[in-house]
Amino acid sequence: MREPTDNALKAAEAIFAAREGVMRTGEALDAGIHRRTLYWMRDHETIEALSRGVFVLASAPLPESPDVAAVMRRIPKAVLCLVSALEYHEIGTQIPNAVQVALPRNIRPPKIAHPRVQVFNMSDAAFRAGVEEHSMAGAQMRVYGAAKTVADCFKYRNRIGLDIAVEALQEVVRNRTATPAEIMDFARIDKVESVIAPYLTALL
Repeated sequence: MREPTDNALKAAEAIFAAREGVMRTGEALDAGIHRRTLYWMRDHETIEALSRGVFVLASAPLPESPDVAAVMRRIPKAVLCLVSALEYHEIGTQIPNAVQVALPRNIRPPKIAHPRVQVFNMSDAAFRAGVEEHSMAGAQMRVYGAAKTVADCFKYRNRIGLDIAVEALQEVVRNRTATPAEIMDFARIDKVESVIAPYLTALL
């Protein structure tokens, strides 16, 4: 492969840097980086793969949560959920063993070999409720707020563990991150109000 010019490489690195060092292949090409330049940078480790088709500038600091950044770039319609959302909001002590995301029931996610991803398919009402938008690694990403995440943890308690749901509820109520009324609003959407209510009553 013919080596790109110094100017082309400097321009490409500047484009990556302006986006906090992380870009998908399509984003890089749309931003004006020639495909040959991009692949030369990959082959010479100027950029490194976070996941298939998602690259980070080697000279830039890694995103705070590189696996999350990669997955949210790969599945832009997804919403970060459950233990991954708890970690994002710094709630509880659990560390997710996969990036957990929600999608509507009619959307099938792409197959991602790395990093590990767990997809939770939700009804339209549950999927749309409680979504917050934040910036991560130069792109918008979506994550459920604290109250919705607590409700979701009870909804999927058989998959993630009831202890995680209870710990999250206790911490969110104790720290006043969300009100009991807000949590119960989302519990009704998730159809778990009768499950959460006794735990919530015990805390009040």
